[in-house]
Amino acid sequence: MWARVLLRGAGLASAVRGPPQWPRLGEAAPRRHASTAEMKKTELFNFHREQGGKMVEFAGWSMPVQYRDSHIVSHMHTREHCSIFDVSHMLQTKVHGRDRIKFMESLVVADVAELQENQGTLSLFTNEKGGIMDDLIVTKTDQGYLYVVSNAGCADKDSAHMKSRLAECKAAGLNVDLEFLEEALIALQGPSMPRVLQQGLKEDLSKLTFMTSALATLFGVPNCRVTRCGYTGEDGVEISVPRSRVVELTEKLLSNSEVKLAGLGARDSLRLEAGLCLYGNDIDETTTPVEATLVWTIGKRRRQALDFPGAGVIVPQIKAKTARKRVGLVSMGPPVRQHTPILSPDGKVIGEVTSGCPSPCLKKNVAMGYVDAAFTKNGTAVRVEVRKKVVPAVVSKMPFVATNYFSG
Repeated sequence: MWARVLLRGAGLASAVRGPPQWPRLGEAAPRRHASTAEMKKTELFNFHREQGGKMVEFAGWSMPVQYRDSHIVSHMHTREHCSIFDVSHMLQTKVHGRDRIKFMESLVVADVAELQENQGTLSLFTNEKGGIMDDLIVTKTDQGYLYVVSNAGCADKDSAHMKSRLAECKAAGLNVDLEFLEEALIALQGPSMPRVLQQGLKEDLSKLTFMTSALATLFGVPNCRVTRCGYTGEDGVEISVPRSRVVELTEKLLSNSEVKLAGLGARDSLRLEAGLCLYGNDIDETTTPVEATLVWTIGKRRRQALDFPGAGVIVPQIKAKTARKRVGLVSMGPPVRQHTPILSPDGKVIGEVTSGCPSPCLKKNVAMGYVDAAFTKNGTAVRVEVRKKVVPAVVSKMPFVATNYFSG
């Protein structure tokens, strides 16, 4: 049965280092640039190249930054129709065992126990200092396991963190096990997604609402996990599919004229228009959920119990004002990029941009960053320093472009 639940959510993303004309996305790439031979490749690697994909290093993987279409064309196609993104590099994990919820709640801020079957939520791995180790989606499936998707750039860190906690839980007598999956993962994002996907699906897609998940056969490909979520702000799904069948499924989706391939360039500008955090840019281990305006990810019961990592730091911050806060910014003129200083009207440095790009939809520059608490109100006039020139900007509500998640 397909659950009908609406949750607030946010997208998942990781890291890229592209050619000089591309902004750096996500978590910082290794200092030593990997050669093509050293980079990991998804099952769609050859398919990407055959389709004209321009490949770049992305968190140790060779991934397409764009195809024959420009980044802006891909971006707008996703907003108006739908696009396929290869996200197979992300870490997919199953958590098995009677104590799987207790195990997961010892690592994250979410109230996993309260989730309905096949319902998911955005959550955060936090450390004892209250810092964000990664963002992830946890789904409570009706197959007796938790399905977890976390960022490619944090895959080694996340898997080691979970394994370490697993050993502690087993030593304490808990019944829990981890299974790291080898399945491919693709995302179909955009307003045309329901029409496209329904053609290859027996079940009624309208019964799968935002942040819910189900197993299904898609276009003749069995054992696909379909989760209605994504990082574009549009209605979309992520599809976990057996590696041996992912090219077949991608080709069948592309046979519909509504569907095109999209790369990392469009992925980043779409998520920024949607006001979604990118790990390593907008959130990291020096950032708390309160500073990042992600308090909504912390379950009410968890706040009261103070039983998640860093609760002693994070929960007091909810009532007290933090010294800084994540905000959105809109400006005209030259593009605002990561590390751009944010200035008060009198020229004092009050913060720094963490992500920024020209918005293809708004024809303005959009950005997010952290500013001193006195400057967080929407409509506040500030300045940004771009190429040693001071440019006017305004603190703005996010998302910059309205989201279109499907609530039923």
